[in-house]
Amino acid sequence: MRTLYFDCFSGISGDMVIGALIDAGADPVQMEEELKKLNIDEEYKLSWGKVVKNGITSTKFDVILTSKSEQTHEHSHSHGHEHSQEHGHSHSHGHEHSQEHGHSHSHGHEHNHNHNHSHVLHHHHGSRTYKQIVEAINEANFNESVTNRSLAIFKKIGEAEGHIHGLPLEKVHFHEVGAVDSIIDIIGAAILIDQLGIESVQSSAIPTGTGHIHIDHGIYPVPAPATLEILKGVPIASNDIRFELTTPTGAAIAAVLAETFGSLPAMTVESIGYGAGTKTFENHPNVLRIIIGEIQ
Repeated sequence: MRTLYFDCFSGISGDMVIGALIDAGADPVQMEEELKKLNIDEEYKLSWGKVVKNGITSTKFDVILTSKSEQTHEHSHSHGHEHSQEHGHSHSHGHEHSQEHGHSHSHGHEHNHNHNHSHVLHHHHGSRTYKQIVEAINEANFNESVTNRSLAIFKKIGEAEGHIHGLPLEKVHFHEVGAVDSIIDIIGAAILIDQLGIESVQSSAIPTGTGHIHIDHGIYPVPAPATLEILKGVPIASNDIRFELTTPTGAAIAAVLAETFGSLPAMTVESIGYGAGTKTFENHPNVLRIIIGEIQ
């Protein structure tokens, strides 16, 4: 059985998952084309390229919001949640990553695809509702496994946020899940996992880090409330790194997709991928490792 193992020794975030999948051999250009089915591609550009983290060559993936999205997203970056310096996308809008990645991806951005779809994800208040995201995924005509995985991950985050804020799922209306980069990270991960022919997923225990982060509602402990809620029932690994190692998106991807949590299973290893986080730590590489292989 073709199995993917998340080795989360430095936590997990959405951009690290995609970086690791690309590093393991998945095709980001095909993912970029598939994501156009959501009809929000004028709001972002994707970049990816090799970086070295404490001696390990890894792939850094970034969602760079365009000026069109900045007008409607002025609120969506105040949440330290998914945009922590440690792991989230840096969103400087200065495109300082374009030199290091060398992928301007100007191809394919001519927008010659059909614009007659209903633009259910277009909005005016810097956030999107859980309901809008579900409609957009259902209308995009991804294949069944991509659709099901994406919906399950969003539901996990939506339920956690609803629980914390005291709202039913259909009323959840928040920036973290609505932010363009979370949409790209979750659906992109589902596309790449499908593309790689993964039949089962396993994961190590999840380290969350310690300390405090600044989010919309003030200063919160790490793990953030949403992350901790998402990781109910999942083994959490202890460590003393004073940063947010695991984001809500990363936690949800692992919690939903992994069938078991524990040490690396007996497998014939076929490919390995390293996905880089934004933050660089002194004593260990800030990367997510994925191991893909056959379990007999």
